[in-house]
Amino acid sequence: MAQKILVIEDDKFLRKVIVRKLSDEGYEIIEAIDGEKGLIVAREEKPDLILLDLVLPEIDGFEVLSELKKDKDTFEIPVIILSNLGEKKNVEKGIKMGATDYLIKARLEPSEIAQRVQMALNQNKD
Repeated sequence: MAQKILVIEDDKFLRKVIVRKLSDEGYEIIEAIDGEKGLIVAREEKPDLILLDLVLPEIDGFEVLSELKKDKDTFEIPVIILSNLGEKKNVEKGIKMGATDYLIKARLEPSEIAQRVQMALNQNKD
């Protein structure tokens, strides 16, 4: 069965690019366009991994990450932050809060996202 990835991203163009790339790699993709829906979907679907933007409508990504890590049903799901907030303090905060990885959107190719997703999923198997 395909591994399930939840993409929480409000930028429609970027979300489509990521979804297409990860679908081509054989993943089952679920989408959410804001933090509130992302949390609901994460709890219902229990994806294998979450790609999380930080600047989101409703609830921001840091709050989503915090809620996911507090919930016994979702705290083990690896979360990769995908953001344009590239300042060191944001990266450190994201990792300290439990993110598996932190990717800066502006510096990324879709193939790199797919590689980092694969790495995070493999890490989680151990």
